[in-house]
Amino acid sequence: MPDSYDYPAVIERDEDGRHVVSFPDFGWGATDGATRTEALEEARDLLRELIAATMREGGSLPEPSKIASSQPLVVPPVHIALKAALYEACREAGIPERLLARELNIKESELRRMLNPDHATRAASVDRALRRLGKRLTVTFGAAA
Repeated sequence: MPDSYDYPAVIERDEDGRHVVSFPDFGWGATDGATRTEALEEARDLLRELIAATMREGGSLPEPSKIASSQPLVVPPVHIALKAALYEACREAGIPERLLARELNIKESELRRMLNPDHATRAASVDRALRRLGKRLTVTFGAAA
């Protein structure tokens, strides 16, 4: 289970001079922009979708590879990182959703919404579920790119 969902990106120029961004850890998907800044803004949306699609398909999220000095690190939206952490913790624990919901004293449908990348969930709810699964949520911050 990754301890971060920040992924290194690769930026290349296409034949039209646009900046094309991809995430080698996922092996699919790309986005672009007229400028490097625009391409990296689009990359954040792409990363959100790559994580969400992997969750929807029931796959394992890749461990972010080590960042090379020439690679930008793309940080997903906070709500997707939280849901990804809960999703991976549930998969790692192998606990059935109905049992986890019962232990959290919530309806199974509420737990399914917590695991749904397209549904809003309060961070405190995710933190509580992660703690039940033996994980803890930490927050770090750094300078904007």
